[in-house]
Amino acid sequence: MTVCVSVGQTPSGVETGIEGLITISPTQPGPIRADTPGSQPLANTAFVVESEKGEVTSFTTDDQGHFRIPLAPGHYKVSIKRSKSSIGHFGPFEVDVVSGKMTRAQWECDSGIR
Repeated sequence: MTVCVSVGQTPSGVETGIEGLITISPTQPGPIRADTPGSQPLANTAFVVESEKGEVTSFTTDDQGHFRIPLAPGHYKVSIKRSKSSIGHFGPFEVDVVSGKMTRAQWECDSGIR
């Protein structure tokens, strides 16, 4: 009988990075009615993650605006991945990632609709 054992450097199941939700508001021009949500998930949208050294990675939110990305501990800026000349405000959002945990984030983008 052969037994194989593997010993890793980090405990199993421990992941470091960012996870969360990105929303956008307002969702329509003019006054927001009481029966209409003021914001909605920013679905299927590409974002870029940068450190002080430049772009580290990118990700796309799911159809409910959620995301989960592994990152090394450090300070990051997250912003939408597109040209700078568009209407609205989509970051940068700043976040600190600490070792051994997923940092939770909830960011709201401004659609620029008024």
